[in-house]
Amino acid sequence: MNRQRVGIYILIWLLILATIYIGDQFVRDVFLTADAPRAITARGSLAETEKTNITLFERSAPSVVYIFTRNGNKGGGAGSGFVWDSVGHVVTNHHVVKGAREVLVRMDDGEAVRATVIGAAPDYDLAVVRLQDLRAVLRPIPVGKSGNLKVGQAVFAIGNPFGLSRTLTTGIISALNRRLPTANNREVAGVIQTDAAINPGNSGGPLLDSAGRLIGVNTAIISGTGSSAGIGFAVPVDIVNSIVPQLIAKGRVPRLGIGVAVLAEEATARLGVNGLVISRVLRGSSAARAGIRAADFDGGSFGDVITHVNGVPVRSIAEFATELGKVGIGNKAELTLVNGGRTRRVLVEVSDIS
Repeated sequence: MNRQRVGIYILIWLLILATIYIGDQFVRDVFLTADAPRAITARGSLAETEKTNITLFERSAPSVVYIFTRNGNKGGGAGSGFVWDSVGHVVTNHHVVKGAREVLVRMDDGEAVRATVIGAAPDYDLAVVRLQDLRAVLRPIPVGKSGNLKVGQAVFAIGNPFGLSRTLTTGIISALNRRLPTANNREVAGVIQTDAAINPGNSGGPLLDSAGRLIGVNTAIISGTGSSAGIGFAVPVDIVNSIVPQLIAKGRVPRLGIGVAVLAEEATARLGVNGLVISRVLRGSSAARAGIRAADFDGGSFGDVITHVNGVPVRSIAEFATELGKVGIGNKAELTLVNGGRTRRVLVEVSDIS
C-alpha cells in the first residue's frame, strides 16, 4: 500500500514538473519572443572622453587624405597624408610615393585629385606632394610641438589602414627619443613610440595630441605579421616643421657630411673597430683638405678611424650625421681620429654633400 502511494506521489510530481516545463516554453514562445522592433532604451549623456574623441575626429578628419600611387605595370601603393597649407601642399612619407609615376589624393569629399611630388627627404622618410587641380576648400592641420611631449599622453592616429579611409585609433605615447632607421644608413632621432594601432596604410598620416594638433607623422610599425602589435613610430613634428618648408621651397634638404664614405656598422664590428672606418675620402672635400686618410686594406691599415665629434662618441653613420647636424653647414666640427694607436684631433668644415 505504501509503495503504491509513493509511486502515485512520484507520478504527480513528474506531471507537475512536465507542466511547468511545457508552460514555461509556451510563455517564452508566445509572450516573451521579440518578434517586433524593440523599444529604444534612453542612452543618457556621452562620457566626456567620448565627446573629446568625437570632436577631435570631426575637426581633424577633413585634413587627412588617402594617397594612392601607380607605377605602371608594377602596380602601386597606398598610404595616408595630411593637408599642410591652403594652396594644396600635402605631407606624407617618402616611402609612400617613392618611385611613383602617378600620385592621386582622395580628399575629404571623396574626390580623387592628381598630385605631383615636389620634394622628398628620404633620410627623414618625408615627402611633399602638391595637388594639381584644386577645387575643394582645404583645411590645413593644426601644428603642435614634440619637444615637450610626455610618456603617457593620449594620442590619436587618423589614416587609411588597409585602405579603410578615415580610421581613428587611440592610445598613448609609449616612449620618446627612439631612433628610426631610414635611407642610406641614416636614422631619425627623437622618434615617438605609441601603442595607438598603426597598420599598413597609416603611413604618412598624422599623430595628434588631445588638442587635435599634429605632433608626429606615422611612419612604421614593428610586427612580424605586418599588422599592429602595439609598437608604432612617428617622426616628431619639430623635425617635420623644419623639413617640410625646405621641401616646399627647394624640393630637397641638405645632406650634411664632410666628404667621406665609411664602412657599414656590421663590417666595422667584424673588424673589431670602435668607431667609423673611412673607406674613401672624396677629392676636394673638406675631409681631404683636413688631411684625413682612408683605410688601405691591401696594406693592412685602417687609416683614420673617427671616434668622436666635438667630444661625443660616434659608432654609426646615424650618430655621426646627428652630431654633424648639430654643427650645421658651413661650421667646423672637431673630429677625434685614431690611426695605428695614435690619436689626433682635426677641424673639418661641414658641407652639403647631396
